[in-house]
Amino acid sequence: MMMMSSSMGRGRTQIVFMVLVTTFVTSFVAAFADSSELANSLLKIKSGFVDSRGVLSNWSSGSDCCSWQGVRCSDDRGSILSLNLSGWGLSGSIMAEIAGIPSLQSLDLSANSLAGQIPPALGNLRSLRELLLYSNSLSGVIPMEIGLLRELRVLRIGDNKLSGEIPSSLANCSELELMGLASCRFSGDLPSQFGRLKNLQILTAADNRLQGEIPSSLAELQKLETLNLANNQFRGSIPSNLGNLSSLKYLNLLGNRLSGGIPAELNQLSELHVLDLSQNGLSGSIGLLSTVQLKNLNYLVLSSNRLEGEIPENLCPEASNLQNLFLAENNLSGSIRTIMNCTSLQSLDLSSNSFTGAVPSNIDSLYNLDNLVLHNNSFTSSLPLQIGNLSNLEIFSIFHNGLTGRIPMEIGMLQRLTLLYFYENQMSGAIPEELMNCTSLRELDLYGNHFSDHLPSLGKLRQLVVLHLRQNDLTGHIPSSLGDCVKLQKLAVGDNKLSGPLPATLSLLPELAMLSLYNNSLEGSMPKALSLMQNLTIINISHNRFNGSILPLLGSSALTLLDITNNSFSGGVPSKIGELKSLQRLRLGQNLLNGEIPAEIGELKGVFFLDLSANGFSGELPIELSNCKQLTHVLLNENKLTGSIPSWLGSLISLGELDLSSNCFHGSLPAELGKCSRLIKLSLHDNNLSGSIPSELGNLLSLNVLDLQKNNLSGSIPSQIRNCGKLFELRLSQNSLTGSIPQQLGELSELQMMLDLSDNSLSGGIPSSLGQLVKLENLNLSSNQLQGDIPRALAKLTSLLRLNLSENALRGEIPSGFQRFPASSFIGNELCGAPLDSCTETTNGDGRNLSDAAVTAIVASIVFTAAAVCLILLYIMLRVWRSWRAVSVSNSEKFEECGERKSDGWDSWGKMRGIEKLWFMNSVESPKRESPSSSEFILQLKAKESEES
Repeated sequence: MMMMSSSMGRGRTQIVFMVLVTTFVTSFVAAFADSSELANSLLKIKSGFVDSRGVLSNWSSGSDCCSWQGVRCSDDRGSILSLNLSGWGLSGSIMAEIAGIPSLQSLDLSANSLAGQIPPALGNLRSLRELLLYSNSLSGVIPMEIGLLRELRVLRIGDNKLSGEIPSSLANCSELELMGLASCRFSGDLPSQFGRLKNLQILTAADNRLQGEIPSSLAELQKLETLNLANNQFRGSIPSNLGNLSSLKYLNLLGNRLSGGIPAELNQLSELHVLDLSQNGLSGSIGLLSTVQLKNLNYLVLSSNRLEGEIPENLCPEASNLQNLFLAENNLSGSIRTIMNCTSLQSLDLSSNSFTGAVPSNIDSLYNLDNLVLHNNSFTSSLPLQIGNLSNLEIFSIFHNGLTGRIPMEIGMLQRLTLLYFYENQMSGAIPEELMNCTSLRELDLYGNHFSDHLPSLGKLRQLVVLHLRQNDLTGHIPSSLGDCVKLQKLAVGDNKLSGPLPATLSLLPELAMLSLYNNSLEGSMPKALSLMQNLTIINISHNRFNGSILPLLGSSALTLLDITNNSFSGGVPSKIGELKSLQRLRLGQNLLNGEIPAEIGELKGVFFLDLSANGFSGELPIELSNCKQLTHVLLNENKLTGSIPSWLGSLISLGELDLSSNCFHGSLPAELGKCSRLIKLSLHDNNLSGSIPSELGNLLSLNVLDLQKNNLSGSIPSQIRNCGKLFELRLSQNSLTGSIPQQLGELSELQMMLDLSDNSLSGGIPSSLGQLVKLENLNLSSNQLQGDIPRALAKLTSLLRLNLSENALRGEIPSGFQRFPASSFIGNELCGAPLDSCTETTNGDGRNLSDAAVTAIVASIVFTAAAVCLILLYIMLRVWRSWRAVSVSNSEKFEECGERKSDGWDSWGKMRGIEKLWFMNSVESPKRESPSSSEFILQLKAKESEES
């Protein structure tokens, strides 16, 4: 029996052992199979990535996937709980095979370069609690299937290229605590169903294209702490029931299209730390907000709205914690004294409003201030001395106000001051030496005041980066101590009364990028050491008294602007100019420079403004200049340049202004200029150009000014000029033009400043079409061979201020409406009527016309009488002649040399054929007087000539 019992026991043990072994083997095989499937899924996910850094190199078959980089498994290693590949430089796309890991609780692929769409298969990851896909380049829409993730707590998919509407199905993720949808391209409404997300604490959808109204259902989110809907297109009013969000700490609605007032209910948000409603269209007063109830508010930002009225007195009670108050760019007015209670303030920005009065003398009650920004208001009076007690102040900006008086010496106590902007006020007096104690200053701008006296010693301001003192009344020399400001990058002291030479210590400023000294009385030559300053990008020393060579100014290859206009620099332009490859504006006009224009200027491929005017340059234009394809302005007038106007100018298609006037150019006008389609001003007057005006100039559709006067141009005026529909001024006088005035000139409807065709040989009649130039103010057709009547259509030129039709062959009656012009406008013609003699017909006493015989008798009598008078005068002249000694008079033909300036045919007093040519401007201020008859007028002028001779 015992043996039998023992045998049965061993049998049971063997059976149990076999069962355990079988179970273990089965479990092992199953686990191995599951692990293999998970590994295969991960490898398929990997196949969608581009792993440029090789961070997924240990993801390979045959190894335990739970040991792979970024993979976290359960304790039994039977399931994958987390996949974190954030910030690993991955590109490619997210594969749908990720749904093959149903146990996944956290998926973090953020901060990579993944593209493509979010796969809808993510909706199968029913255990997912965190989905982090932010900061990639994902596109497309948010799959509706994301709403199936009922366990999801964190959803962050912002900072992508996602678009479309935000699906309302996300409201089914009832456990959501954080939803980050910012910085995408979402449009449409914000789903009102989000009010069901009772656990939501953070909702950010800023920087999208969301529209519609802010859903009032958001007020149901009692756990919400952060609501950021900034920079969208929400409209309508702010829902008043947002005041029910008792846990809210951060509310940002800036940059939308919200309107209406600020709801009083927002005062109930006692936990609120930040309230930003800026850059909207909110109106009304800010009296609805009070930090009495908003006791935890640190930031109140209401800038860039339409708020008006005064700042409420109860804004800051004693218990207020308000540290930052930004009310800029509104319509607020009144005094700012009520803010003096906000003693916890650190930053105060009231700029761009309509605040008035003086800066309060108790400004030092805001002893915690580090930023005080009051510019663009209407503050008056002088700054209070107490400003010096704001010992923490770092930024003080009060430009563009009406401040007067001096800068208080106490400002020197502000040891932390880094930025001081006082520009565009009415302050005066000397710049106090005490200001030099503000040794932390980086920017000092006093532009546009009335500061006088000499500049203080600036050497203590060793941190100074920007010094702007333009448009003041400063005198004396630039102090040599400026060389101690070794961090200075911008020096602007133009429009003052400074004198003396430049200090050589300027060369000790290695970081100086801008040197602006224009419009002073500085003199002397440039220090040679200036050529060592390699960071200079802007040099403007125009309108001074500098002289000598310009070579020291050409040391910096970083130069983009060089302006030395109106000085006395002499010599030639050094070939080194071609090394300034960054130069964009080169202005050397109105100096004493001479020689030929160096060919090296053609190496300045980026230059667009070239001004060499009013110098003594000679020779021909260098062909290398044709390489400067960016040129928009070429001013070479008033030099001694010779040769023909080159046809390659037509290749400068960006040209907007070309002025070659007052030189010695000869030859024909190149038709290629018609290719400069952007040309606005073409001035070639006072040269020796010949030939005809090319019809191709009609292609200059943007032309405003065409000035070809005082040349030797011939032929007819091309009718194609009609195409220059934007012409404002047309001057073709003092040439040898022939033919008739084109009817098409009447189509130049924008012609206003001048139409001058005088001193040519034009014939035919005056086109009646000129009456369509209703904007024209000055019309000169004098000294031609024009015939016929003055068209009555010209009476429509009601804007005309000056008119000259004299010295032609016009005849007939002057149209009514021209009486406002003087007789000199019409003399030298066969015209009658006001302001000349009347045109009344000769009649007999009873009003009937005289017979032909009577007319003949009258004419014969007049001729006989005139002959007798002439004989008597001749006898008298012979008697007088005998009493004088004979004199020989030789006349030499008048000629003009190149470089001599011809008289301007548009001077108010210009002689023509021995008769003074008068221009009169029709003025309501001039007393009306009777005009003399034409005969009286001529006699008066002859008497005046006799007196002058």
